[in-house]
Amino acid sequence: MTIWPLAVYFVAVLLVVTVMLGLSYVLGQRHREPATGSQYESGIVSQGSAHSRVSVKFFLVAALFVAFDLEAVFLFLWAVAGRELGWPGYIETLIFAGILLATFFYLLRTGALDWYRSAGERERS
Repeated sequence: MTIWPLAVYFVAVLLVVTVMLGLSYVLGQRHREPATGSQYESGIVSQGSAHSRVSVKFFLVAALFVAFDLEAVFLFLWAVAGRELGWPGYIETLIFAGILLATFFYLLRTGALDWYRSAGERERS
């Protein structure tokens, strides 16, 4: 097993990065205006603090979106490789989709996806 191709690649990457940073430093513009260091985003001067309280519902929905999105990717991959997987793969896909559906209905029943009712109203129903 030879390791020299990896070493050559590593040296080439370091060389390219060094050349790019060096050229950027030599040819780049230098700004000394006071506005250079100020925060500016999307054409709007920022106002107020970036530290605002956000409801935990936003984070919950984001986490659920990532989980269900990844599961959709798995289902897509199973669909692409469906012919090679045959019936055992199809049955596994049905089990996976069933667990996914059960999880979704559990989240609906517990109110994890309900934005409009408060916690007290959820306990009463």
